[in-house]
Amino acid sequence: MVMMTLPLGAGAAERISIKVSPAVAFAPANLVVRAIVESDARNRAIEIVAESADFYRSSEVELEGDRAPRTSQFEFRSLPPGVYEVRASLIGDDGQQRGIVRQQVNVIAIGSGEPR
Repeated sequence: MVMMTLPLGAGAAERISIKVSPAVAFAPANLVVRAIVESDARNRAIEIVAESADFYRSSEVELEGDRAPRTSQFEFRSLPPGVYEVRASLIGDDGQQRGIVRQQVNVIAIGSGEPR
């Protein structure tokens, strides 16, 4: 499993971060994504996406600015084999993206040792 987190733009790394687990996943995989968001009155939503060449799933939750919980948890169930980009986007009160982070996850097919 290869994991990396990449911020978008200056300051974006401080606004949002993610932790994806488990560290090693076999298909069908259940991934838990924890998004940690800096408290800010301008925060309005978090969108989490798990995407591979053959699969796409997303979830979005509204935030109440600086009254929102710092950590939001998302679960993606039964993901098929593949190399996934898991990304979290923080949306501001103007509808624009305030930050984005990405993490790559490899879900391995049972028995083959290789993603399909």
